[in-house]
Amino acid sequence: MKAALLQLSSSDDPAENLPVVRAMVREAAATGAGFVLTPEVTNCVSSDRGHQNAVLRHEEDDSTLAALRAEATELRLWLLIGSLALKTHDSDGRFANRSFLIGPDGAIAARYDKIHMFDVTVSETEQYRESAGYRPGARAVLAEAPFARIGMTVCYDVRFPHLYRRLAKAGAEVLTVPAAFNDTTGAAHWESLLRARAIENGAYVLAPAQTGSHAAHGGRPRRTHGHSLAIAPWGEVICDGGTGVGISYVDLDLAEVAKARGRVPSLIHDRDYEGP
Repeated sequence: MKAALLQLSSSDDPAENLPVVRAMVREAAATGAGFVLTPEVTNCVSSDRGHQNAVLRHEEDDSTLAALRAEATELRLWLLIGSLALKTHDSDGRFANRSFLIGPDGAIAARYDKIHMFDVTVSETEQYRESAGYRPGARAVLAEAPFARIGMTVCYDVRFPHLYRRLAKAGAEVLTVPAAFNDTTGAAHWESLLRARAIENGAYVLAPAQTGSHAAHGGRPRRTHGHSLAIAPWGEVICDGGTGVGISYVDLDLAEVAKARGRVPSLIHDRDYEGP
């Protein structure tokens, strides 16, 4: 299976972003990709809650989701929408950060709501409180596709190795980590974390990313790290998207998963222990 990782620089205008994404999905399909992956918050990168309330929609009304489901159907491919920012029906008004796996029939094969919220203080001038605007998910998701079992995660989840262990032990062969990774922490930790998750679990890690400076109609602008990465089950970086908008391609061979897990079968070596 040829996979394509789309690297975007989405603005906070879903209507502006959608034509760019559709064109890149078509380009990937024309190049032979049967599995196309987009980054986190494909539809809208924004830290302004008022603006998000104005432009975001509920899942059933979201035009980006509807259009990309149509593209998957027309192009007969599997599509991971890394995530969409969506309104919810929760009483507190917080949004969902939701990843979708779309089949070649256009059906939603799996949904995953990002579990871990990016509530951090990177420096005195750079703080993030994702949980103020987004409500966390509460369920790990293993999706079945004909070419692989896929463990779905999003961005900050990558810092929580127990989630990936659980997915791998449940059968995941490919772990997806779509991201809008902060450029400061990305430079320090992005590649190391992704390689660690691949090595620990003997799985492919596919991480399509947002990149660059993101235009904003309100709130402060954001910068993201880019460097969409695909990591082999033995830990090698097999593609790096750099810092520009574009598409990276990788061939997935599940024999490499079996080979890595055979060489170091740590998934069957976990033991219970006491303390501290």
